[in-house]
Amino acid sequence: MTAPRPPDRRIRRTRAALRAALLDLIAERPLSRIAVSDVTKLADVNRSTFYEHYDGVHELAADACTSAFDELIAAAPVLLPTDDPDELRRGRGELAAVFAHVAAHADLYRAVLGSDGSARVINHLHRRLTIAIHVNLTRPGAGTHADDPETVPHDPAASYLAGALLGTAADWLRHNCPGTPRDLVAALYAGLPHMAGTNRAPRTTGPEARGPGR
Repeated sequence: MTAPRPPDRRIRRTRAALRAALLDLIAERPLSRIAVSDVTKLADVNRSTFYEHYDGVHELAADACTSAFDELIAAAPVLLPTDDPDELRRGRGELAAVFAHVAAHADLYRAVLGSDGSARVINHLHRRLTIAIHVNLTRPGAGTHADDPETVPHDPAASYLAGALLGTAADWLRHNCPGTPRDLVAALYAGLPHMAGTNRAPRTTGPEARGPGR
């Protein structure tokens, strides 16, 4: 099966301009008060061109948010089920990097995770985290999430932890990100001791839970 061709340079430039315009607007007003015309005017893009790429502002917000988040998760363990001190430190450091990314894009994440946010984005982020955490819990030596499967078997524990992390990020944003990302991770590990190491043994899963080359 032939892999889909990546977007050409013109398409990438247009989408980048629209994402940049949205980020500027979100710094000024809630997502619910941003119209397509606001974005196209700031990005100097025709309205018809906008609709060649996105159905509306919420889909643009989803793209702006999830692309960067997916790249971040692909490179980070998120949660490491280990009692090894070195691995635990690495996992905590990379989890702090996730929260640092959220803080660096606080206006965008506050818009999509807040009361006027996008259910589509929240669902995507939760699903992406659930898949990554499931892989960690079942195959802790995976190392990267760049080739994670699109779906995994029902995993309540992974879903619970993903929801807890998203809820923590939303609450942190609601309180204007007090402390540092490492302070936040330290508070998480102190308040939820099971995050410091899990006794959940890796289990063998079916082919549907494996990505390419696994």
